[in-house]
Amino acid sequence: MGTKNRLEIQEPKRFWAEVTGYQWLVLVVAWLGWVFDSMDSTLYAVALQPALHDLLGSESSRQGIEWYGGIIFSVFLIGWAVGGVFFGVLADYIGRTKTLILTILIYSIFTGMAALSQTWWQLMLYRFLTALGIGGEWAAGAALVAETWPEAKRAKAAGILQSAWAAGFFLAALANLLIGTYGWRILFLTGVLPALVTLLIRFMVKEPERWLKVNEDRRNAIQIGPNAPRSEKEQELLAFSLERLFRRDLRRRTVVGSLLAFVAVFGLWGATNWTPTLVRELLAPQNLDPDSVNRYVSYSVMSLNVGALVGYLAFGPIADRIGRRITFFLMCLGSFVMLPVTFYMPKDYTVVIWLLPILGFFNNGIFSGFPIYLPELYPTSIRATGVGFCFNVGRILASTGPLIKGYLGTVFEPGKAASLIGIVYLLGIVALPFAPETKGKPLPD
Repeated sequence: MGTKNRLEIQEPKRFWAEVTGYQWLVLVVAWLGWVFDSMDSTLYAVALQPALHDLLGSESSRQGIEWYGGIIFSVFLIGWAVGGVFFGVLADYIGRTKTLILTILIYSIFTGMAALSQTWWQLMLYRFLTALGIGGEWAAGAALVAETWPEAKRAKAAGILQSAWAAGFFLAALANLLIGTYGWRILFLTGVLPALVTLLIRFMVKEPERWLKVNEDRRNAIQIGPNAPRSEKEQELLAFSLERLFRRDLRRRTVVGSLLAFVAVFGLWGATNWTPTLVRELLAPQNLDPDSVNRYVSYSVMSLNVGALVGYLAFGPIADRIGRRITFFLMCLGSFVMLPVTFYMPKDYTVVIWLLPILGFFNNGIFSGFPIYLPELYPTSIRATGVGFCFNVGRILASTGPLIKGYLGTVFEPGKAASLIGIVYLLGIVALPFAPETKGKPLPD
C-alpha cells in the first residue's frame, strides 16, 4: 500500500485531469471566436495591396498603398480599442455570453460588407466597424474562460485560447491560397462565416457562476434605499467599472497592463505586418508571376505562425514555472533581438522563411500573457472592463504604429523600418518591475 501511495504521489497530473466537458466547450467556443477574429485581421494584411491597388486607381503606387494602408490600419486599431473598452464594460453588466454573441455578429457582418467597398475610405469605415466587434469579443472571451476553468489550469487554457490567433492566420493564408486568385472581395466575403458560432454560444454556453453571483449582489445593492448605509463592497459594486480601474488599489495594475499591451500591439502591427511586403521585395528580382508571389507570401505567413503557435502554447507553462513577469521579459527581449535579425539582415527568401518562426515565437507568443495575466489583476465585478481596457487602450497608442509604418515605408526599405519599430520592446522591459506578480494566486473575487 505504501508503494502504491508513492506511485500515486509521483505520477504527474495530466493537463486535462479535473476539467469537465462543459469547461472544454467554453474554451472551444471562445477559441473559435478568436480564430475568426484572427482570420479577419489577417485577411486585410494579405489583401492590402490588391484591394488598395483597385480602390486607389491612379494613386496606387507603392508609396500610395503604404500611406493609405497605414491610415486604414490605424483606424482599425482605434476601432479595436473602442470596441474592446465598450464591450468589456458591457460584459460586466449584461454578461459574458451575451456580449460574445453580439461582438461576433458585428465583426462577421462588417467583414463581409468590406467586399462592397468602392473607395479606400469606405473600406476604412467597414474595417473600423469590424474592429469594434473584434476588440469586444476578446475581452468577453478571456473573462469567460478565466472564470470557468479550474484555478490550476487557467494559464494553460489561456495559452490554448491565444493559439487561436495562429490558427486564424493559417485559415486566412489557406483562404488566400484557395480563393485568393478570385480577388480580394471574395476573401472578405468568407469573413461572414463566424456568425455560425453564435448559434453554438446561444444554446450551449451559460454565464459563469462567478459573474452570476456578482450580478445578484449588484442587484441587491441597487435595491437598497438611496439613503440606507452600504458596505464598502456594495459601494464598489455600484461604482462605474471604468472609474474603479483608476482607484488607488488598482491604478498601477491598469497602467502597467496597458503599457504591456501597447508594446505588444505596436510591435506586432508596426513590424510583422510588413512580412508580405518584405517577401514581395525579396522576390521582385525573380520576375515571378502574381500567382507564384501570392503563394510565397502565404507560405511566409504560415512560417511566422508556426513559431507563433509554439509561443502561444508555451507561455502558460513557462509562466506557471518561472512567473508572469519574467516570461513577459523573455518575450520582449526575444522580440527586440529577432526583429532586426529577421527583417534587416537577410537578403534571401529562404533565410527569412527559417527566421520567421523564431520571431513569431516571441513577437506573437507574448500575446498569450494577456488572457493569463490581465484577468488575474481584477475582481469579477470589473474583470471584463479591466481586461478590455488594458488590452485595448494600448491599441489607441499603438494606432500610431501603422502610420509610422506608412511614413517609414516611404523613407526606408521595409527591413530597416521594421527594425527601428522594434525599439518599442525596451519600454516593456522598463515597465515590468512595476507589474505585480500573480503566479500561484487565486483569481480575485
